[in-house]
Amino acid sequence: MANVCIFAKTMLDMERIAAQRIMEVAEWLQAIPAPAGYKGIVLVSGCRDPERDLQIILDNVPEVDRAFIVMEEVPATLEEIAGAAARVARGKISPQECFAVRTVRRGKHPFTSIDVNVVTGDAVRRETGACVNLTAPDKIVLVEIIKDKAYIGVVPGSYEWRKLPPGKKPVHRILRKIRAAQMPYLGPREASYKMGVRVGREVQNFEIGELVIAPAGRIDAEPLYHFLRGLFEGIDSRYSIQVRSYTNRKPWKVPVYLQDIHQFVRQHRGEPIIVLEPEGKPVSKAKEEIIELFRRRGKVNILAGAREGIPLGIYRFADLVLDIAPGITLSTEYALSSAFIAIISVLYNYIDEVVGEEGS
Repeated sequence: MANVCIFAKTMLDMERIAAQRIMEVAEWLQAIPAPAGYKGIVLVSGCRDPERDLQIILDNVPEVDRAFIVMEEVPATLEEIAGAAARVARGKISPQECFAVRTVRRGKHPFTSIDVNVVTGDAVRRETGACVNLTAPDKIVLVEIIKDKAYIGVVPGSYEWRKLPPGKKPVHRILRKIRAAQMPYLGPREASYKMGVRVGREVQNFEIGELVIAPAGRIDAEPLYHFLRGLFEGIDSRYSIQVRSYTNRKPWKVPVYLQDIHQFVRQHRGEPIIVLEPEGKPVSKAKEEIIELFRRRGKVNILAGAREGIPLGIYRFADLVLDIAPGITLSTEYALSSAFIAIISVLYNYIDEVVGEEGS
């Protein structure tokens, strides 16, 4: 094919559909899916106006996840790649900006992707006088290698969708302030166990400060055993995924305690207590109260029922009774997680104010 002018990426096995759609919306383009058998890639040639053609693809082909204009196509050697990257960076990256090099290598080569990043980054830095910033660059130099060819382009930092870009605050600092009291789900053996798994996964998913399983009075120990068995399995399962997934911080494993719910309330009198029940206020009406409760130092206690609701006598000791979803009866495993999401939404703009250094 002619020189590649656009390098497009798709989900695996979507490349043929994407290639066909590209040639339908811009009939002057040629699109080759899965070059050399590498899935998730479409090489486009025949551009009349690369910037306009790229925009046509992005506006009309949702099967394309990302795409960039290929400014240089060179043999896949360190010297050729570094030289080409320095050339394309001229006029694209200013001395006042910071950049990063991102390399994806396909095929066998006497060098690694890291080698490409280092050599290319040094060449671009010397050429432009720009600084290197790997986490939040203003510009990104893309190097896509397919066997003996390298395709190089420069894109804005916004090309990458980042989970936590500058200015976006992590909410685990809020969640660590929460102490949740969950009444156990006590039913048939299998039902109790499965509900325990679900509750455990949901609670660990949010990494709250601590969880207290809080039955009311004397209960049957066997369904409690199966609920707790499932609970710990759910927590361990989700935690193991978090350990593998979180590269920027160590996840918090939620500690679990057992205490009668009345004694729990007695012990934590004077601390903020929020009860989750349909008799309460909608979140939109309680926003200021939620903010004020989280402004206090220490933990905020959130109580959730199960098959039976929170005992009515406890309402008198609550600072706030909250209805998360008016008109909807939430199942046990969704009550706490829905409350956490609602609280995050209310408090996001107040993270530094309500948490401060204690939750960092």
